[in-house]
Amino acid sequence: MRNIVILISGGGSNMAAIVRAAQRDNWAGHYGAQVAAVISNRAEAGGLALAREQGIATQVLAHGSYANREAFDAALGQAIDRYDGPGQPALVVLAGFMRILTPAFVARYAGRLLNIHPSLLPAFPGLHTHQRALEAGCKFAGATVHQVTAELDHGPVLAQVVVPVLPGDDADSLAARVLTQEHLIYPRAIAGLLSNR
Repeated sequence: MRNIVILISGGGSNMAAIVRAAQRDNWAGHYGAQVAAVISNRAEAGGLALAREQGIATQVLAHGSYANREAFDAALGQAIDRYDGPGQPALVVLAGFMRILTPAFVARYAGRLLNIHPSLLPAFPGLHTHQRALEAGCKFAGATVHQVTAELDHGPVLAQVVVPVLPGDDADSLAARVLTQEHLIYPRAIAGLLSNR
């Protein structure tokens, strides 16, 4: 069984969408994959309770408890590696995980580390994507699922979804519209990656 480990920092809405899709579409039967664990860097992350309700293992690694980013990433890697199966290394999915990962961590999970970003990359990497899109006068926004590389928000694109920018949009209304599409595109991109393996 191919284990999927999801990393979160907050409410976990993308994590919940992935879990629902895995159950609804029987990823275990179709792809030999399951969501095995949810790990957060914040004990108060609402997504942890959602994961527990689904019987998924959870763990908290508070990044402030570590001397530096390298130490935190090393501990995070050890936690993830507990879910590696024989010949089936875990797929690591960032779902609102608000930490910049070290190059060593990214290299450790090269090719199996995914992220979703709320813009049409390569446009607007980093934070405040919706406000930046509005300020630039964009007519369209969207989200991108990509493989993670050492350069922030620049890995190979696996899928994108386009959302119109509507008259009167502010950053919050645009973010909400994009998020509903993230919940659709992220599980599909993961399923596509699993099916290709």
